[in-house]
Order: sequence, then C-alpha cells, then structure tokens
Amino acid sequence: MTTLELSTPEPGIALLTLSRPERLNALSAELLDDLHRTLDEVAADPATRVLVLTGAGRGFCAGLDLTAYDLATQNTRERPDSPQQRLRLQRHIAALVPKLRAMPQPVIAAVNGPAAGGGLALALASDVRIAGESARFNVAFVRIGLSGCDIGVSWMLPRLIGASRAFELMLTGRIIDAPEADRIGLVTRVVPDGDLLGSALETARAIRANSPMGVRMTKEVMWSQLEIGSLQAGIDLENRTQILTSFTADHGEAAAAFLARRPPLFHDR
Repeated sequence: MTTLELSTPEPGIALLTLSRPERLNALSAELLDDLHRTLDEVAADPATRVLVLTGAGRGFCAGLDLTAYDLATQNTRERPDSPQQRLRLQRHIAALVPKLRAMPQPVIAAVNGPAAGGGLALALASDVRIAGESARFNVAFVRIGLSGCDIGVSWMLPRLIGASRAFELMLTGRIIDAPEADRIGLVTRVVPDGDLLGSALETARAIRANSPMGVRMTKEVMWSQLEIGSLQAGIDLENRTQILTSFTADHGEAAAAFLARRPPLFHDR
C-alpha cells in the first residue's frame, strides 16, 4: 500500500497511519480502497486487540481530496458523471463509519492537525479520541455548498457533544481547536503533539489488559445503547451480555488473578 502504513508497535496493538502527508492525508480513491481493505484485515485478525488510527505529517485527515474529485460531480475526474456513480462513491465513503463501529477491536483516533469533513467522520466513528495540541476539527461539507449532514456526522456528533453544540458546529462549519474540543467533550484529552502516539498507546495498553470478550462486548453494547429507546431495553441488553461473558474461561481467570494478586493471562475462551 502506498497510502497507508500498518504496523504493530506492541503485541496486540496495531497502528494504522494514513500516509498522504503531502495532501494532509485527504481521502483519494486509492486511500479509500486501502482503508476498506485494511480495516477488514485488521478486524479479522484475532491477535489484534486494539487499533490506533492516526495521520502522517501535519494532519489527521483533511477530508475528501478536492484535487482528485470534482466538487460539482463528486466523482473522480477520469470518470463520466452520473447519479449512479455519485451514489456509489457516496456509499463507498460513508461505509467506513459503520465498518469502524463494527470492528471487534476498539479504535483510538490519535488526532494530529486537521480532522475535517471525512476526517472528522473517521474521528467520530472511533471509540476514543485523543488530540494533539495542533488538532483542529470542522464540519467542512457545509462550507463547500453541500449539506453538513454527511458520512454519519449528523448522527454521531449530537450523541457525543449534545444537540445544541452539534447544531452550531454543523451549521457554521467553523473550525474548533484542541482545547475547545476537550472542553465540549469531543476528545478525552489533549496532549503535546510529541506525546500523542505515546498517549494513545497508553490507552491501548489499558484496554488490552482486559479480557478480549469483555472488551468486544463493551464496545458492541455501548454503540447499541446509542440507538436503544428506553432504559429498560438497555438494561435487558446488558443483562444478557453480562451472563454471556460470565460463562467465559477468561472471566474465571480474571477472578483467580485478582485473588492471587497477579496479572491475568487471557486466552479469549
């Protein structure tokens, strides 16, 4: 791959780096294809417990690459325009969001520099967001003559920061810096740019220390709870998941390790 770098900085932790730094890692057709393929591969790898997503150079992801796509047609410049082709491209981009959500591994977005448009969507679709001091966020779509509601942002953003703040950000498209993102709850913390990857790996280690099944079920239920319409329905889902995880061998190992005051050794059984 020429647009992505996938590495394993520590056992069980994968690092996926968007690697088009000359374009602030903007989404080209090649990068989109590489992202879909690589996320599928990581999701199918049981040895990978946590995924850290970041960008090379000065940016996380500046959204759709406007040099590769025509704004008027939302299509690659090499292809003729048609409604069908526009819709195929739209669906291809938007499918990244449910794909990140459906991955069994928690995804930590280590946001360096701009996260705009589609880049903001990738950050929102991650399970944890940590920002470097240079991080910037904005809903870019509305500033280029399109609806601000795109790639799942109008569903995710209100649930993360509240409807009132989300309305203002989506209607204005204004850029918010890392301290404001921290203040409104968009990110969990802000760290110096040089400490960003280390901070993301620290969180990844804390997640990795828990049982694989427990982590997978926590991610799955947390996302489902955002769509459940009542407290009782949410509790019913929790009850069934809790009983399911209580029958795993890893649950017994965690209890035994706690009593013996030793680190648990999980086998995902």
